[in-house]
This record gives sequence, C-alpha cells and structure tokens, in this order.
Amino acid sequence: MPRRQRWRLPFIYSSADIEALMHQARSSIAQPLRAATYETLIGLLAATGLRIGEAIKLDRADVDWSGQVLLIRESKFGKSRLVPLQDSTLQALKRHAALRDELQTVSVDASFFVSLTRKRLCYTVVCQTFRQLVTNAGIGADAPSAPRIHDLRHTFAIRTLLSWYRSGEDVQAKVPSLSTYLGHREPASTCWYLSAAPELLALAAERQNTRWTEVRS
Repeated sequence: MPRRQRWRLPFIYSSADIEALMHQARSSIAQPLRAATYETLIGLLAATGLRIGEAIKLDRADVDWSGQVLLIRESKFGKSRLVPLQDSTLQALKRHAALRDELQTVSVDASFFVSLTRKRLCYTVVCQTFRQLVTNAGIGADAPSAPRIHDLRHTFAIRTLLSWYRSGEDVQAKVPSLSTYLGHREPASTCWYLSAAPELLALAAERQNTRWTEVRS
C-alpha cells in the first residue's frame, strides 16, 4: 500500500498573537526601516495568506495602487495570480513604501521589501528573524508544534473558512475561489484545512449532519 504524506499540524495564530508579533518587530528592532519592514511583512502575510517567498519576490511594480491588487508572478507550480487587498492592507503598504523611500532613497533592485543593504530580503534571514520575534513575544511556548512563518498562511485560510461556516455560506461552492486566491493547484489542497483545526472540523461535521437530517425528513 502506498504511504500517504503526513501533514504537520499548523500553529494557528490568534489576533493577539499577530498584534504581539507586529509590536515586537516595531519595538525590538533598532533600525527604523528594518523594524517597519518586518512589521509590514507580518501584517501582509496575515492579511492575505501569501507564501513568504511570494511576499519577498514582490516588486514595486507588482502593487497596483488604484486597482488594490497584488500581482504574484510565477509562484509555486509556475502560476501567476492577482490578489485583491483590503483598504487597510493597502494603506499599510503605502505607509511602508513612503518610509522606505524616505530612509533609503537608492535601492539596488526593484524589490518592494528591501534589506539594509538595499537588496531583496533573504528567505533564510527572514525566517531566523521571525523565529526570534516569536520567541521574544512568548508565542506558542507550550504548543505541540513551534510556530512558523508559513503558519500565518494556514491561519488565514482557516479563519476564512471559519467565517464562511459561521455566516452560513455555501462553503463547498466557495472553496474553489479560496483555492485560486491562495494559489493552490487544486481545491483538494484547500480542503485539507478542514481537518487542520478542531473547531473547523466540528463545524463541517455539524453542517453535514444537518444536511443528512434535512434529506431524511
């Protein structure tokens, strides 16, 4: 029998966790631009569910300020997509861009997020810095799995599904749109999140039981 891949259960960040992480970046990183970069980056990942590699790869021209969308170019599986932004997220990106241009008038490349060396952020350095921020903020100290930066993406997906269930939406019909938004290859990849959070799995089971009751009656 073929062996199925075992998924690592994600750490689900609370709103307080995300706020604490952004505050930690803002208050504990000495360099103003670097502090603003990590605060904005964490907020963007939490608000959009982008992969960290997609956020690092963003160029300044990939932000459509008037259309309020991000262009994600040739991401995983070679797919490109447009990611709509909420107004609050767009305004946060505008504030960061203004500060970046004020503090660093010359950049080596066109990257939206830049390091102190005026280059694109390095994935390894970002992950190391994020782990330090998580530790200093005391987040997930007793969690079975240590919080990762990629878990911000999982948190976004699970929160979206939870909001749909709680508002009575037809989740099955809306999953393909979430799959497209996240850049998944197929909706089945998105459906995995149904089993990633006990509360979400319980809501899905309750919805199914209700439908069976309606059919029987």
